[in-house]
Amino acid sequence: MLKLKTKLSLFNLLSKIIFTALFLALMPFLIQRINLRQVDNDLIQKREQVIELISEIGIEPFISSDSSSSFGSYNILKEEFISLEKINITEDLNYIDVTPRLLDEEETDYRVLNYSFIVDGQKYLLEVGTSLNSILRTEKNIKRLMLLFLVSIILITSFADLQYTRVVLIPLDKIRDKLKQISDPGLFEKTPVKTSTSDFVLLDKALIELMNHINLLFQKEKEITVNISHELMTPVSVLRSKLENILLEKELDPVVEKKTEESLTTLHRLQSLVSSLLMIARIESHQYLREDTFSLKDLLTEIISEISPVADDAGIRVLTDINDDLTVSKANRSLIFSLFFNIVNNAIKNTSRGGEIRIKGKRTNKGLILSIEDTGKGLSDRQKKMLFERFRMKDPASNDGTGIGLAIAKSIADFHEIKISVSSEPGKGTMFSFVFPENS
Repeated sequence: MLKLKTKLSLFNLLSKIIFTALFLALMPFLIQRINLRQVDNDLIQKREQVIELISEIGIEPFISSDSSSSFGSYNILKEEFISLEKINITEDLNYIDVTPRLLDEEETDYRVLNYSFIVDGQKYLLEVGTSLNSILRTEKNIKRLMLLFLVSIILITSFADLQYTRVVLIPLDKIRDKLKQISDPGLFEKTPVKTSTSDFVLLDKALIELMNHINLLFQKEKEITVNISHELMTPVSVLRSKLENILLEKELDPVVEKKTEESLTTLHRLQSLVSSLLMIARIESHQYLREDTFSLKDLLTEIISEISPVADDAGIRVLTDINDDLTVSKANRSLIFSLFFNIVNNAIKNTSRGGEIRIKGKRTNKGLILSIEDTGKGLSDRQKKMLFERFRMKDPASNDGTGIGLAIAKSIADFHEIKISVSSEPGKGTMFSFVFPENS
């Protein structure tokens, strides 16, 4: 897929190439016609000058009636000549043709203007000629100048088109940047882009209206989620309390006790699910503050310490390589803790006994980068596409978790403007990479 700027530049270049090809095809004919017309005009102008000279000083200085019947004058390079002679024909002559002339035993082709006139009852023939060699040299010089001019025009106009296209599309680049920089419709920059192009004005206005509409729908969805979650928490808590009281009764029937414990387990999962949905809604509503500054190494050490018993029971080693100077600022520590706890916990669940989880953190020219890699079963392309969708990645055969741990992680990352990338192959493990924003 090509960018609009590239397409416009390619179109301009292609149109110039087509124009140049047509011009080069027609140029020999055009230059020849233009050059011949100019030569003919020069011959006519010289003819008029000779006639004017004869009318002023007479014909005698050129042709003496008693000594010669013709007059000829050639320049030193034999490129031009003027000839005047008496003729005895009745028809009038006034035409231009190509005629060979023998000069000093050398034949040269000339383009000659033939013109007849009468002086004192005697008809004379005036010939003004230019050699074809000089005409061809002039034609070649014109071709060189035309080619040089054409190349210069193409280069100049191509550069001008490129710069003009770049300037004209600046508003479009700004609109695109506004779209790329938002993680939430509510954060979309509402200030109109300054431009004199009406299409961009309409596009920017339509996007602002669209983002306002989407943001309104998101707000309603979040309100509904929060309200439903709050409404569910009360009956769930009441049911949990009643079931726990039933288990405290003496001489409880074993069958009733077992079913009560199963019900409590189901209620616990429901309560976890509701709490997770509430957490996502609050994150997306920006109800959390981002005012903490903390060491990323200390936070990960705390996570590993808490999750180590689970990893040890599963026979999985957790290896770390984290720089000491990785300090995160303008963040919510508890949310970042939940983000990486969910990722590491998910890695443990999907890694077989004897596997490894490697956690690396460093600061590069791109910013602070953290990676969590496991040697687990990996993900297919289809699984990677729906990795962060709610309830989609949960294993139906597993009773552990709610299936939205990665969705929570993605919400926390978006809230902190942390970019997540995932690389994985089936049977070769999975690696999550996190790039923190520059101001963190």
